[in-house]
Amino acid sequence: MIRRQIAFECAGARLYGALDLPAGAPGATGLLIVSGGNEIRSGAWNGQALLAARLAGEGVAVLRFDRRGVGESDGENRGFRESGPDIAAAVSTFRREVPELRRVIGFGNCDAASALMLGQGCGLDGLILSNPWTIESEDAPPPPAALRAHYARRLTDPAALWRLLRGKVSLGGLARSLRDLGRTARPTSLAGDMARGLAGFPGRADILLAGRDRTAQAFRSHWPAADPRVSTFADASHSYVEPDAQEWLAGRILAFIREAD
Repeated sequence: MIRRQIAFECAGARLYGALDLPAGAPGATGLLIVSGGNEIRSGAWNGQALLAARLAGEGVAVLRFDRRGVGESDGENRGFRESGPDIAAAVSTFRREVPELRRVIGFGNCDAASALMLGQGCGLDGLILSNPWTIESEDAPPPPAALRAHYARRLTDPAALWRLLRGKVSLGGLARSLRDLGRTARPTSLAGDMARGLAGFPGRADILLAGRDRTAQAFRSHWPAADPRVSTFADASHSYVEPDAQEWLAGRILAFIREAD
């Protein structure tokens, strides 16, 4: 595997990225990893750098980058809703740096997935959307799906049951949570914008969800339950730090790329 640091322009700002290449000739399909939140291109717990190296070992060229105002990149950080030009610039750079590519697939976790949906794919040929962010406000109550998952775990935890029996649990808070269990989640304007953006994308899109992640649970509450593009790994957390979750994620990405070739 060969790793090169690269720089490119976006709206007058200089952006920096890392390009991982196979030791031999790259395949016809490359992967662009878009960072979520304000994470730098290495990702949480260095997860994106490790994923890129692993995929390069399988013959896949991978580009990661810092959007404007994040990490090493210049410019103003305007958030994921305004990151479409950054992603499009990275796609163009990737194609120029690796001319063997015939297709570029985008992978984004959290609000990076939301950005890809809002931007109708931002010039990519396929999308792998992980735990898309649909929460309008951090103050919003947890979605019913998250509460159900929380209480399912608590009911099998002897320590939690003992705390309840000893009166160590706030009954008022418990009553509010039980009331919220019966709520029907209302689609947010963000979720609606994402759905319309994805509807305008002509390529294939897979949606991957981590079963233990609140962001994924909120997305489920705002998305059609019967969408066949959605797959869930029940025991994964938001960044897929668990070994089995890492294997599942890498396997799904590789399968998507192989099917595109």
